[in-house]
Amino acid sequence: CLNLQHVLDRRGVATCYPTPMPLSPRRFHCEQLCDVALCLSTAARVVGNDVSADDAELLTVTGANEGGKSTFLRSRGSSQLMMQAGMFVAAESFTASVTNGVYTHFKREEDSSMTHGKLDEELARMSEIADSISAGCLLLCNESFASTTEREGSQIARGVIDALTAADVTVVFVTHLFDLAHSLYRRDNPRYLFLRAEREEDGTRTFRL
Repeated sequence: CLNLQHVLDRRGVATCYPTPMPLSPRRFHCEQLCDVALCLSTAARVVGNDVSADDAELLTVTGANEGGKSTFLRSRGSSQLMMQAGMFVAAESFTASVTNGVYTHFKREEDSSMTHGKLDEELARMSEIADSISAGCLLLCNESFASTTEREGSQIARGVIDALTAADVTVVFVTHLFDLAHSLYRRDNPRYLFLRAEREEDGTRTFRL
């Protein structure tokens, strides 16, 4: 922790001691939250994000390629782990409910052995998660089920999201699937929050949500 703090201080990265909250009701609020791993691997200034998602059971993140979606997802997971380990986090402020576990489902490269297709591999990993995840956990999904058609991928993702949120699991889902994001948005559920990676008119990425 001391070594990490010294490096982040030298790089001008804001840090704070987080405020852990009870498991229920859900709480998540941050200002200038950064991905600590990115802060260590680049000399450039890392852009932080402000998010207020109290009571949100689902965060859906969409927007431009290379716009900061996956970076935000990593910052959300690493900050949760750091808070629950009693550490500081890379943010100006950070408040979150504790969780019973943090699970991740990130897309992977094709199976080089060709034992399984990409969708089969994704479904197998999600099945393993479903067997062990429980109420009060956090699931982070990055482009899950994008290896099949948009319609099929969206249908699978909706089923997973509905089952897990019904089981009191908080889900953060980064996706390019318009059908999925739009169908969730049309539900007008007050416990859903939608974030979009910003892109200026000339195509410039700000890396803000």
